[in-house]
Amino acid sequence: MWEDLLLFVAVGFAAQLIDGALGMAYGVSATTVLLGFGVPPVTASASIHAAEVFTTGASGFSHWRFGNVDFRLLRRLALPGMIGGGIGAFLLTNIPGEVVRPVVSAYLLVMGLYILWRALGRKPNRTDEPKHVGLLGLFGGLLDALGGGGWGPIVTTNLLGQGTAPRYAIGSVNLAEFFVTSTITATFLFTIGLELWPIIAGLVVGGVIAAPFAAYVTSRVPDKPLMILVGMLISILSLRGVLQAF
Repeated sequence: MWEDLLLFVAVGFAAQLIDGALGMAYGVSATTVLLGFGVPPVTASASIHAAEVFTTGASGFSHWRFGNVDFRLLRRLALPGMIGGGIGAFLLTNIPGEVVRPVVSAYLLVMGLYILWRALGRKPNRTDEPKHVGLLGLFGGLLDALGGGGWGPIVTTNLLGQGTAPRYAIGSVNLAEFFVTSTITATFLFTIGLELWPIIAGLVVGGVIAAPFAAYVTSRVPDKPLMILVGMLISILSLRGVLQAF
């Protein structure tokens, strides 16, 4: 029991440190680990999003305190993301687990490869006003709920690709994620309930501890090596899940 709790504290700490510093990969990282332990996709997504209510709240608050949030961008992301997240969570509860598992593993594999591609690609230097933010939030929230993660890889990387300043893209996406994941968790709570409280508690404790550190290092630590490592790890573990499913 205690060994399991400490394991998920470590998982939560590492995932939130990555997510808070890069604006992505908490859910993708944690979901990959839970699926590797045999947790059903809907239970994994519900557990991770329940934990993220606390971790994204702590992370978003920390980013706000460090001046990393663009509130206009936050408003354009949050509401569509909440709508997409609620729809995705409802759909996931009505799909058999044996159907969802290989699909989610394949989705996570794509996310891992996408993180690698973004890490190895050239970042734009412009700071244009981002376009289609509402649709981006809707799509990001939908896939985040279905896959147990993906809000950051989809939304943050798209904003960075459009030229949004990294500091504001990461901070605003982190704070918007609090509202999105709260909606997803509420949907799961009223449909299937929440299980695996030791996992949730471990992820919460580790994530809350890591949140202020992650916000502090956002503009101070080179993110390319970390993104490459995360992308490789997610891709390898997800590929294993796809092969096991078939």
